[in-house]
Amino acid sequence: MMEQEWTIGGRSCLLFGQEDPKCLMIWMLGSDERNDVVGMAAMIADACDIPFVMATYCVDDWERDLTPWPDPFLSKQPEVGKMAGETLHGVTDLLLPELHKRYGTLPVVLGGYSLAGLFALWAASETDGLDGVAAASPSVWIRDWLPYAESHPVKAERVYLSLGDREEKTRNPVLSRVGDCVRGEYDLLKQQIGETNCTLEWNIGGHFADADKRLAKGFAWNLRFINL
Repeated sequence: MMEQEWTIGGRSCLLFGQEDPKCLMIWMLGSDERNDVVGMAAMIADACDIPFVMATYCVDDWERDLTPWPDPFLSKQPEVGKMAGETLHGVTDLLLPELHKRYGTLPVVLGGYSLAGLFALWAASETDGLDGVAAASPSVWIRDWLPYAESHPVKAERVYLSLGDREEKTRNPVLSRVGDCVRGEYDLLKQQIGETNCTLEWNIGGHFADADKRLAKGFAWNLRFINL
């Protein structure tokens, strides 16, 4: 059930909780996805019987709030690429302390889809406050992602990656890089945290197919690794 709605750092945060949780999950989502929280939590619970708490951190401007650095292909707006640090501050310094105060020091998994998946990967390299990442169809085609990922190893213990098998089959030369880029990211992760602590799952379809189900699988994969 939905337990509470907070406003933290000017952001809307929704909370879904189970009794005696073993893990905190944070879902970076757009304001238009607010109604999907209970459904997402139900899919995770169906896939794994370990109790958890899911908190959402709502972003109003997807590109501005989640993009770690400017990329002209993504957006030519001057503020895009400058606000991800503020978003990360809201998660790690405002939201997480409130969750830990309520539930204790539990493992934390940060997840998201598309740009939010990219943000989760980036956040895992920028902070040591995350135990796991669920990055479904992450936008790793962004300019200079792989050089950044190579020079900034993730600090999380586990990382789940996924991609649709048709996402790289596009005529757009930038977006078509996503397949090679996610393979490159997976290779780096195997070196950084070990092959048993990361995975790359391929799903059927393009970028917009079954986004909620794909992300739920990523959260559930992380949940199974929680050391009870």
